[in-house]
Amino acid sequence: MGKTRSAVKKRFKLTGRTLSRHKGFKSHLQRKKNRKRKRSLKKPVYLSGAVATKIKSMLMA
Repeated sequence: MGKTRSAVKKRFKLTGRTLSRHKGFKSHLQRKKNRKRKRSLKKPVYLSGAVATKIKSMLMA
């Protein structure tokens, strides 16, 4: 067993069997983005497939 990667630990959250992360592009320049776009940026993104497997292995290391 190795150490968990700190960067991965800060950016991804393990929710049950799935991984989630937050979307970018929401920290500044809010005036030019419409409401619908800003609302969708609040929602988490759920990862699956090969990417999720790699990240899970980094979290469980």
